Amino acid sequence: MTSKDKRLADSIYLILAALFIASLVASNLIFQKFFYWEPFGLYRFEVSVGILPYPITFLITDILSEIYGKKKASKVIIAGIFASFFSMLIILVADFAPAIESSPVDDAIFHQVFGLSPLAVFASMIAYLCAQFVDIKIFHFWKNFTKGKHLWLRNNFSTFASQFIDTFTVLFLLCSFQILPWTIFTSLLISGFLFKVVVAVLDTPLLYGAVFLFRQRFKLAITNEITDEVLFDSDNKIGQKKI
Repeated sequence: MTSKDKRLADSIYLILAALFIASLVASNLIFQKFFYWEPFGLYRFEVSVGILPYPITFLITDILSEIYGKKKASKVIIAGIFASFFSMLIILVADFAPAIESSPVDDAIFHQVFGLSPLAVFASMIAYLCAQFVDIKIFHFWKNFTKGKHLWLRNNFSTFASQFIDTFTVLFLLCSFQILPWTIFTSLLISGFLFKVVVAVLDTPLLYGAVFLFRQRFKLAITNEITDEVLFDSDNKIGQKKI
């Protein structure tokens, strides 16, 4: 791999990491608004708008896991944790600061919109930690088991399991903190999980497209990954030093 390829790979990695962190933080800030989606009249999904950017994080971690490897995917997850807690700190300070009389948004409105965000961030981060690391573990298990084949299998199996863990955990904590009533726990769990399953299936062609472009551009074999030290086979049998 040439130095030019290395710079390009690093730049793409940073862009994907930025999109991941932005999606994660945004999902925690907008979670209090709920909407419904009724595709073709088959089922009525009732979910938080915070769920909209969240599947992007799992798509990105799957791309990173497939192309850059488990270690670099995990680094982005940890960065997302720090970004989320830092945003929580900023919200707490902003909520504590008194609004002036001419402020377009007064203290009450600001607190109503953002006041619950720190608890939501905490609940989301607990769920996020469990789900994302489960996602990466399952993804690489199936990658090694299938010797790099059947990308759709590891993408969907890892996402289905991790998304259920994420949805259940975050709803359980939000209801425990009395942010949401227990009466809607089951309906939100079913809607949230099914919505994420549908999105995971729909984003499979996007994952295939992204992986195809990476492999074409960087001339990666089916089991090769881009790492900091070496372009190597995931079963550690093949290795080529990077320049």
